Amino acid sequence: MCLPNVARAVVTYNVLSFGAKGDGVRDSTGPFLKAWASACSSTQLVTIYVPKGRYLLKNVEFRGPCKSKIKVQIDGTLVAPLDYNAVGKSRSWILFIKVNRVSVVGGTLDAKGSSFWSCRKSRSNCPVGARSIMFNWANDIVISGLTSINSQLMHLVINSCNNVMVSNVKIIAPDDSPNTDGIHVQGSTDVTIKGCNIRTGDDCVSIGPGTSGLWMERIQCGPGHGVSIGSLAREYNEASVENVTLINSDFIGSDNGLRIKSWARPSIGFVKKILFQNIVMKNVENPIIIDQNYCPNKLNCPGKTSGVKISDVTYKNIVGTSATKVAVTFDCSPTTPCTSIILQDVMLNYHNTTPQSLCKNIRGITRGVIRLNSCL
Repeated sequence: MCLPNVARAVVTYNVLSFGAKGDGVRDSTGPFLKAWASACSSTQLVTIYVPKGRYLLKNVEFRGPCKSKIKVQIDGTLVAPLDYNAVGKSRSWILFIKVNRVSVVGGTLDAKGSSFWSCRKSRSNCPVGARSIMFNWANDIVISGLTSINSQLMHLVINSCNNVMVSNVKIIAPDDSPNTDGIHVQGSTDVTIKGCNIRTGDDCVSIGPGTSGLWMERIQCGPGHGVSIGSLAREYNEASVENVTLINSDFIGSDNGLRIKSWARPSIGFVKKILFQNIVMKNVENPIIIDQNYCPNKLNCPGKTSGVKISDVTYKNIVGTSATKVAVTFDCSPTTPCTSIILQDVMLNYHNTTPQSLCKNIRGITRGVIRLNSCL
């Protein structure tokens, strides 16, 4: 006997039914948590629906494990309180923790981070600051069509996760907003980031220790500090970064392009099997840079040599314009030199002249057409 496929019914929980108010004034944290509790305990497929409107949320933690697959469909805007202390004393504003099979689709997060940045710039007694949306110890996650505005710190964090898809996400913050990385990935495997537009004050994408199997494509970065692996060598026993790919992406007016950075201190960490391919640079400072003497502001620098071993890094079909005369910098460690570095079809221009490159402690080769005074 052939039995017909019966689609599982989807139960929808509208946050308005739990008392949420879309006026941007009354606190909707409790109603959102009640909607999550109902969804998490359901054995049916569940959608949590956030209709159009502005919903004021304080720190909120959506904790699993849950009994079924959950989709959070946001048609409105989630708004943080104007007082940065209200969410800034925690490390995250919106946290998903120990969840599986969760999708967050659409919507806008407005963290109202400008007053927090002012506090940080004035070196006042500021709270630690919050990341806008964070996934910790989560698996099989989809984040699609989300817009994040003016995060206090990082906009989207993927930490200790597996099998994550990030697509069509927009990140918006001023170019002078401190530590507002667009998307940060660390301790995670099999993460895909595609079709994202990132304009922020720090790294467009930052890649921390323990990241492997990261695929990025169609990223538009700028303003921002580029796509960065690191900073690494913060500690000696540090996990590696490997199998990272970025293709078909544009950098526009960013402070860096393709960057690998580590502090100058001992570490057992390594970076290997990295591919940057089909990248367009438009007036970008430091389009290609490996910096193993990373020390922002040159304050309290370690003054040692980096133990991070960087190898098997390929830059293929990198074209466009550099805003700095030195377009390619390889400042590698004297104790663990960079090896197997490949420049292939790298064609960059600096004010209608051929840009320069700088090499320290590196072994590599060039292939194809090189429009660069290459030091390899």
